[in-house]
Amino acid sequence: MMRAFDDATRRNIAEACASFARLPEAADPSALKRAAVVLALTESNDGADTAFLLTKRASSLRSHRGQWALPGGRCDAGETPVEAALRELEEELALKLPANAVLGLLDDYPTRSGYLITPVVVWAAESAAIVPNPDEVASVHRIDLATIERDDAFDFTAIPESTRRVIRFHHQMRLIHAPTAALIYQFREVLAGRPTRITDLEQPVFAWK
Repeated sequence: MMRAFDDATRRNIAEACASFARLPEAADPSALKRAAVVLALTESNDGADTAFLLTKRASSLRSHRGQWALPGGRCDAGETPVEAALRELEEELALKLPANAVLGLLDDYPTRSGYLITPVVVWAAESAAIVPNPDEVASVHRIDLATIERDDAFDFTAIPESTRRVIRFHHQMRLIHAPTAALIYQFREVLAGRPTRITDLEQPVFAWK
């Protein structure tokens, strides 16, 4: 399904996010470090669809170097997930957005490496001036929403180390795993009006540290 990058699409996605009831926050989330990522919606490369921004992490980073990721990072002290998401988007891609660009939040996802990630959906109306920070981002890519809505976009597999299903996003002959794949998958489901949960979706063992 193609979605033009226009006000009608923004309204439709904002309504889908508003209709989605997030899981309640854990009573004691202190065991996990808070983090936030951004599903930044923008115009696709060919201008025919709405897309989201996906990055390849710089090879010089200490953790998860070279992996596919949504822009984001750890919340600073006293910072809300929305504030952290917008700050990280500016730091990584020089994309400064106001608070009213936020369309909604998806479920928090607990990672094996000790983080509780809050996905923040934003509308990036002005994204022509994206400048990746080379210290954090090796490359940035626009992924059409039609891509994640294909029947074969995601699959699930098993690993001997866990009873939970490992989710994989197939993109340009590559496999992208959780947490990134899980967050994108839930966004796909929210767009379709399905209240699908992702906290039971597993990461591959290489992402556990």
